[in-house]
Amino acid sequence: MFQAPRPILYWFRRDLRLADNAGFLAAAAAGPVVPVFVWAPEEDGDWPPGAASRWWLHHSLASLAKSLEGRGSSLVLRRGSSADELIAVARDTGAEAVYFERCYEPAALTRDADVERTLAANGLATRAFAGALLTDPTVVRTKEGRPFRVFTPFWRAAGGTVRVPRTASPPTAIAPPEKPARSLALADLGLLPRNDWAVGFAERWRPGEMGAARALEDLLGEKVTAYRTRRDFPSVAGTSRLSPHLHFGEISVAAVWRALDNARAGRGGDYELQAIDGIDAYLRQLGWRDFAYHVLVNNPHTPVAALDPSMEWFPWVTDAAALRAWQRGRTGFPIVDAGMRELWATGWMHNRVRMIVASFLVKDLLIDWRHGARWYWDTLVDAGLANNTLGWQ
Repeated sequence: MFQAPRPILYWFRRDLRLADNAGFLAAAAAGPVVPVFVWAPEEDGDWPPGAASRWWLHHSLASLAKSLEGRGSSLVLRRGSSADELIAVARDTGAEAVYFERCYEPAALTRDADVERTLAANGLATRAFAGALLTDPTVVRTKEGRPFRVFTPFWRAAGGTVRVPRTASPPTAIAPPEKPARSLALADLGLLPRNDWAVGFAERWRPGEMGAARALEDLLGEKVTAYRTRRDFPSVAGTSRLSPHLHFGEISVAAVWRALDNARAGRGGDYELQAIDGIDAYLRQLGWRDFAYHVLVNNPHTPVAALDPSMEWFPWVTDAAALRAWQRGRTGFPIVDAGMRELWATGWMHNRVRMIVASFLVKDLLIDWRHGARWYWDTLVDAGLANNTLGWQ
């Protein structure tokens, strides 16, 4: 007698896409799939998502839910303990397993290990997939077997090993479970700011998979041709603006790498050689993203303590008025203030200006870098613990 396959839960976190999502595609190929997102900021330790990130997350979840509905599925939203809510959804739907993509922040690694143990104790199988990075931060090592602390040798060792999978298109139809699960409304998660602070964000950004695809298409046009030279100038739109899309996994880093690598193939001539320079420069930036995770995973103390222990003695200045002036763009230094006002208005700041305003806080005002890291964390739409920490370190 034929027995229909039991559903599989797919636990979305920061992989809010259907294309090039190996775990979700594996779950959907096996039979009915139950897409689940659990809002559990308490499980992020000292670094729950900041206000700008929560704004982005709200709109990204709305985009993902719409994509799922167009394929006959629906996104189940829950709030609370990840393990408890996954178990509850599994009981509601009769699911037998939970699939998910790995996260690499210290609190996430601890949380995921605990969740896997709890699910196993409740009869649920788990399967974790790699997809957030180009390289495994626990594998790349120096010749002496130690983690890298400098980017160039790291990328020399890791860059040549990058192999990305072929394009994996999203399914046109997704089989739902016979027994649906209860879901909260998106508004019930309370992600949006209570005031109109983020009103300017929507003028600049389009969260979701379609917005990510558009940003990649924009990069692959004339922007990549001049990327190497124009990306360092804050006065021009020379960067990709892909960082928040990558952070929330609305596009896979493999997809970006693959698109650029394909565009690179067969190029020639002066104009084309310029494009190749831009492509190579951007691929290197993706390498920096991996390096940030490499440093964080192997030095989990660095969000709150110096990578170099000799710097812990530094006599930082306590000056609440100066810190507030820096945060609000009222220092009297034009490029510092312009950058901080752009950050407040748009949730983003040019990378070179990020370095300038950070250097000003630390080296001119002598204010502890951790205050700056917290402010970036709360106001950047692309705030990722690895990149934020490495930049301030």
